[in-house]
Amino acid sequence: MISRRICLSSLPILLGQLSIAEQATAGAQLEEPLVDSVRTALSSAIANSAPPVPEFSDTESRLVYLRWLGALSPRLAKRKPELAQRKEFLQTVWYESKRAGLDTTTVMGLIQVESAFRKFAVSPVGARGYMQVMPFWTRVIGDGDASKLFHLQTNLRFGCVILRHYLERERGDLFLALGRYNGSRGKAAYPDSVMAAKKNWVV
Repeated sequence: MISRRICLSSLPILLGQLSIAEQATAGAQLEEPLVDSVRTALSSAIANSAPPVPEFSDTESRLVYLRWLGALSPRLAKRKPELAQRKEFLQTVWYESKRAGLDTTTVMGLIQVESAFRKFAVSPVGARGYMQVMPFWTRVIGDGDASKLFHLQTNLRFGCVILRHYLERERGDLFLALGRYNGSRGKAAYPDSVMAAKKNWVV
């Protein structure tokens, strides 16, 4: 069974080769000082490199996942036309969302807003990948290799762990947590965009 508690590999690319069309326009997290216990917990949460294979405690849980996969796959087909790639992406979203105790529709909505499901998206401020993770996070809680943020599971692992961290900081307030994720805490534009986008992924 996938735990709902937060347990709080690499594709290099030259940023100069990215076209303007591949850039993302969403904001990014702000670097803030972390106490040692939080840094340790976050580092531990992103350290496990086991493959993102969901495990289920019973048949019904597995059927819920399969229904979700079956419903979302056609919706994502225009953005990811290759079936195997689409299935890998959705499986990883499910695994990392559940691992971090997050709602999968929220994570899908965030990815839609942040990168429009583009693996190599880069924002003007340097945020990378599907969930537009800022490179400083790899230095603060990872091994310092920001190129790994273009790896599917690594990017989603960081993004989900970071969002869970912000949710805990904001005592479960998703509006404030999303704002903090975007670096615009207290402003409505970004949380409203994510909440609107997540409606596209409700099963």
